Order: sequence, then structure tokens, then C-alpha cells
Amino acid sequence: MRELLHGPHRFNQLREALPGISPHTLASRLRQFERHGIVIRTTYAEIPPRVEYALPPLGEGLRDVLEAMGTWPWRCRIPRPT
Repeated sequence: MRELLHGPHRFNQLREALPGISPHTLASRLRQFERHGIVIRTTYAEIPPRVEYALPPLGEGLRDVLEAMGTWPWRCRIPRPT
């Protein structure tokens, strides 16, 4: 979700930004977030079809939480994974 804080992304953009996650797991998580109203999935009637994921106001409401989680390791001196 943190990637979506920077604006809408396509599936492959998210997958590239999250190394180590399988396409199946990413798709499953995005569907769960969509069901809960945290992520919006927009399909464009183009050939080939284009799908983008974005944060609605409910998802944007998690911005402070996600940013705090991102800075927590630095405050606690926990090394970031490479």
C-alpha cells in the first residue's frame, strides 16, 4: 500500500516495487484491500486493457500509519533489509 501513497500504479509497477512478493500473493492482497474499500481498482476500456490501483479517501486515511511504520525501524535502530 505504501507505493500507492505516491499515486495510482499498475499491477506490474507494484510488483516491481515489491521484490520478493509473488504475483499471486500481490493479486490476493489487492483484492482483499479492494473488498475492504482501502484500494480502488480502475479498469480502462482500452486494448490491451489497462488496470490501475489507487487509494480512495479511506486508504489515504492510513497515510500517517504507513509513514510511521516506514520510519519506525530508523527510530529503533533496526537495520533495513537490503
